[in-house]
Amino acid sequence: MSAPHRPFAPTAVAAALTRRRLLAASAAAAAAAALTGCGLVGAIGQDRSISIIVTENAPFQEPTEIAQEHLEEEGWELEPTYVTDIIQPNYAVSNGEYDVNFFQNLTYLRQFNIDHGLELEPIFFMFEQPPGIYSREYESLDELPDGASVALPVDTANNGRGIRLLARAGLIEIDESKDVVELSVDDITSNPRNLEFIEVDQQSVGTVYDDVDAVFGFARLMAEVDVMPEEALIIETDEEALPFAMTIAAQPEFRENEPEKYQALKEAYHSEEVRQWYGQYLDGLLTPAFERDIDAAWQEATSQ
Repeated sequence: MSAPHRPFAPTAVAAALTRRRLLAASAAAAAAAALTGCGLVGAIGQDRSISIIVTENAPFQEPTEIAQEHLEEEGWELEPTYVTDIIQPNYAVSNGEYDVNFFQNLTYLRQFNIDHGLELEPIFFMFEQPPGIYSREYESLDELPDGASVALPVDTANNGRGIRLLARAGLIEIDESKDVVELSVDDITSNPRNLEFIEVDQQSVGTVYDDVDAVFGFARLMAEVDVMPEEALIIETDEEALPFAMTIAAQPEFRENEPEKYQALKEAYHSEEVRQWYGQYLDGLLTPAFERDIDAAWQEATSQ
């Protein structure tokens, strides 16, 4: 049976220790107040966490979890929130609710800024996912028959990418003055084979693969129906794909205002472990874009 509880009666020594602790606590509080007044507490204690809002999808989520472990080893805390929304992440960063987001490509970010009056900036590239045109039945675009059905993503930017590839292949002619993100079937000036365009959600191109003559799709999505990039009838070049590389974005001048956060974040996301993950995912269908020049690409994108 346990001994009965006895009220603690402080001795003179204990009382002295108590007084010392109180004095020390008062001194610490005074020091903390002084540091706060000088703005040093934030620099010393509050700036070791980074909040990020991320697409709930393997090529975004898995590298984020790897980066989170890397940052923990360096004394940082990465606080991710995973979502499926493609609108709110930009507002959440713009209003300061999160430091950065990871869900969009360069072109989407540029257009979102224009459409919604924001000024977010990409701070570094993550990966590219080369799209192309695929066909279950035909081995070349030249074999496509008159009236062939071609599935294109319904969203404007990717719709234009498919149209541009068909034009590069010589199947159609387009208004060359239009930027790719503005291209639509209405900008086709000549369609000698009377191609029929069927617009679908980009995530659904794999599901219609067997039902149309050709589809424009991303390697990752085509791989889900066991179609590999080497089967593409035509695929984007590196330069064509660059404006659509996935980025991590932040408020304007994040790199200048938060250099330690930026450097820690970049090192974690561009770590060898993340590179290896992309190399193993779906047999390396996604290409890390770590060495791509984000500033030059953003300048070119925003000057259009």
